[in-house]
Amino acid sequence: MAAACADAARDASVGCVVITGAGRGFCSGGDIKEGGADKAVAPPNSEIGSRVEQGFTRLRGFMEAARLLHEMPKPSIAMVNGPVAGAGIGLAGACDLRFAARSATFLTAFDRIGASGDFGSTWFWTKILGTGRARELFLLGEKLSAEDAFAKGIFTRLIDDDELREVTMRAAHRLADGPRMGLRYMKANLNNAEDWAFEAALDAEALHMNLSTQASALIWREEHKAKP
Repeated sequence: MAAACADAARDASVGCVVITGAGRGFCSGGDIKEGGADKAVAPPNSEIGSRVEQGFTRLRGFMEAARLLHEMPKPSIAMVNGPVAGAGIGLAGACDLRFAARSATFLTAFDRIGASGDFGSTWFWTKILGTGRARELFLLGEKLSAEDAFAKGIFTRLIDDDELREVTMRAAHRLADGPRMGLRYMKANLNNAEDWAFEAALDAEALHMNLSTQASALIWREEHKAKP
């Protein structure tokens, strides 16, 4: 998945990225019945030291998908078509928008397998919900209905199941057809706002505003020059 996200980030023909589950759910993370997160990151017979090292390297590589979705210079949408849990909540949180079916559910699930969280989940949800809500989400580990998740601000839009794809793709096409340079710098400003001091954010906004408007003006001139 990380490779696909990297390709989409580089591809100039891609204006918006949508991720979704291939089956009835969005993403449930590791297989808890088969050993959960522990088995997913390293062979069970390894020595502890090498096991941790191998597990870190492997998992960190997988987690690049979350970083790319968050940092790529184009909008990303999670189309949550069913249950989302474990690593899936990190991938959903990495996206700029989360459109969810009414049948969707949201569960951290990490507490159930003695894990602490991955795919940027604790970072993303602290940023999105605030530290109090995020702690409630992870420490209590309660399963949320789509309605409850929407009410808490986890899902951006709540959509009837049979309309989810149509509504999501309509939004994706709207973003892809929009002013790409402007959206690129808009997303950069929003990402910067998560960590930068206010004055640094103002400087970035001033720079990006000039870059994006100049680019838009150039495109407008080229389009109208081509018309008879």
